[in-house]
Amino acid sequence: MIELRGVEKVYPGGHAALRDLTLAIERGETLALLGPSGSGKTTALKVINRLVVPSAGSVLIDGADVSTVDPATLRRGIGYVVQEGALFPHRTAAENAETVPRLLGWPAERRRSRARELFDLVGLDIEVFGARYPAQLSGGQRQRVGLARALAADPPILLMDEPFSALDPPNRRRLQDEFHALQQRLKKTVVIVTHDVDEAVRLADRIAVIANGELLQVGPPDRVLAEPASDLVARFLRPSGGDV
Repeated sequence: MIELRGVEKVYPGGHAALRDLTLAIERGETLALLGPSGSGKTTALKVINRLVVPSAGSVLIDGADVSTVDPATLRRGIGYVVQEGALFPHRTAAENAETVPRLLGWPAERRRSRARELFDLVGLDIEVFGARYPAQLSGGQRQRVGLARALAADPPILLMDEPFSALDPPNRRRLQDEFHALQQRLKKTVVIVTHDVDEAVRLADRIAVIANGELLQVGPPDRVLAEPASDLVARFLRPSGGDV
């Protein structure tokens, strides 16, 4: 379980990115942090793996305060996926997938075996794509390699920051569906940042709507859509006034 307790983040100059954010993510759950640009959802994601240090409050994983854990050790146990995978351009796709196992000191044969498993898992032929560099891959292929890299050490937690937003609509929908099917098998604890209502509904067990650094509503997608907690939530979910 991931718990954010009264988390605040105030940057120099007084900008409050998060305001008293309290939220619990259950083990094996996919939670979507949904909100407009600048709402604080990416900051909320990054406090989990200490890429952002809160100004107040605490973050706990399975009851342990993350502030007491070495950041490098913490991050090696949490998969992290961003747009188009953010791959290392000077490493091949297979070498990118082996990044965390290499940091963990796995022997070469074990790394190669795991990379082959991961490529199969995300639907890529390692014989075709493993030796290619990121510039030689399509956006969808880079995203798949980024997901493989995040899953390499079989972390229980997966953080995803707008992972499909850079893709064209057909590829975005296909990868969303493939990820959803994969999550049904793996049952990771997933936190995904998105501004796309349809994506949140398609992928998440629960949605947490955030605006101006504050949690406005959290619940199953159908309930949030049917019973928005405020006019602000309703306007974000149905900006044109129609059905979602």
